[in-house]
Amino acid sequence: MKYKRILLKLSGEALMGDKQYGIDIDRVAQYARDIKAVHDKGIEIAIVIGGGNIYRGLSAEKAGMDRVQADYMGMLATVINSMALQDALEKVGLKTRLLSAIKMEQICEPFVRRRAVRHLEKGRVVIFGAGTGNPYFTTDTGATLRATEIGADLLIKATKVNGVYDKDPMKFADAVKLENLTYDRALEDHIKVMDDTAIALAKDNKLPIAVTNMNEKGNLLRIVQGDYSKCSIVK
Repeated sequence: MKYKRILLKLSGEALMGDKQYGIDIDRVAQYARDIKAVHDKGIEIAIVIGGGNIYRGLSAEKAGMDRVQADYMGMLATVINSMALQDALEKVGLKTRLLSAIKMEQICEPFVRRRAVRHLEKGRVVIFGAGTGNPYFTTDTGATLRATEIGADLLIKATKVNGVYDKDPMKFADAVKLENLTYDRALEDHIKVMDDTAIALAKDNKLPIAVTNMNEKGNLLRIVQGDYSKCSIVK
């Protein structure tokens, strides 16, 4: 395997499947099977999930809610999603641990970096909930931060398309896929791989980012085996 330890960033919207809101249990089960296929190869896996399928802080702020309050509500939504994925992973036979940046002792462990690393070393899939635990930071930034803290070799950003394009491929038929992209170009050209804070943090720590479509079966396994045909690499 090309990588020993990875962090997978899933958007909350990815968990909706074809629904308009909430969690599609069948889609989550598919993700669990794909994650297990990678784990069975001996790869250590950590996961960060967004909460946009349940609650989005920025949208609430635009509607008049206090931004800090809205962001904390979004963090709680990520924990709900994390619990759903944890259940699906355990149903396919994986041992998991859910670590939260906000203390919720009855349902998850508090985030402690050394504890997270130890869980990974023991072969457990570690899910990080509640983002960074701070308002004004996205789960993209939280994913990059956690990947850096645990010493991940690669951050995989799961989206709806197989890579990064010069414009939205859902809207423009002539959109061109960017197979390889530098951190600097992503920042300078405002190519929304992840938010700028996340990309800058990845650049500072030389953390490569792979962008792929998690809904296409086998893409996760292809990447950890060194096949980048169905993704874009930012480094």
